[in-house]
Amino acid sequence: MSAEQPVLTQVADGVGRIVLNRPQAMNAITVPLAEGLATALATLAPRVSVIEIRGAGGNFCVGGDFKELEALRAQGPEAMTELFTSFGRACALVAEVDVPVVVVVEGYAMAGGFELMQAADIALVAEDAKLADNHANFGQVPGGGGSQRLPRLVGRQRATAHILLGERISGTEAAAWGLAYRAVPRTQLDAAAAELTARLAGKTREAQARTKRLIRDGLELPLAEGVALERRVVVEHLTGEAAGAGIASFTARGRS
Repeated sequence: MSAEQPVLTQVADGVGRIVLNRPQAMNAITVPLAEGLATALATLAPRVSVIEIRGAGGNFCVGGDFKELEALRAQGPEAMTELFTSFGRACALVAEVDVPVVVVVEGYAMAGGFELMQAADIALVAEDAKLADNHANFGQVPGGGGSQRLPRLVGRQRATAHILLGERISGTEAAAWGLAYRAVPRTQLDAAAAELTARLAGKTREAQARTKRLIRDGLELPLAEGVALERRVVVEHLTGEAAGAGIASFTARGRS
């Protein structure tokens, strides 16, 4: 892998793979990496059925690059804002693209890396992964959405204590908290990721996109409005060609 490219992409069998490629810095976030991640998501989404994001060199991402933060801080608020705007745009795109976005996490996922994990549709983690919103340990404040996403994912009490204390949790604990779909032994992570993405890639794209959007949008609505939204979407979907093909396939199996 080239160290000159902070983000690498690959497409195979309907799966788009994004690699955060700054292994010498444990894939710390810079403006080029954040912009490259957003570009990769936007570019791959129309071409694939699922997107996988992981880090190079045995770690996911340790958050913002402190050397870049120091340089941007010297340039003033506008320069600093660029980093957080770029990274925020990438995290927002995870929700906006039509395909499921899976993060595969091993090693360290700290600060911004932990926030990117929270933004994903599905997280698959190694049991011994080391995860934390550790901003507090350096006198910092979350800047990649963690103060907003984490309480929504695990509840206010647990999120507040975790962020204010900067405590580290394992991949196993993340799964127990509901932050990850599954935690698996590190030696099984690659195989588990390949199986998961292959299964997702085999589903109907239109149905996956609508379901993903329903879940994301519904979480921002009162339950009754979310159920009403689901009802409108399912009627619209069932009258379309993709659903018709699925129904025909099911009934054909039933007759055979």
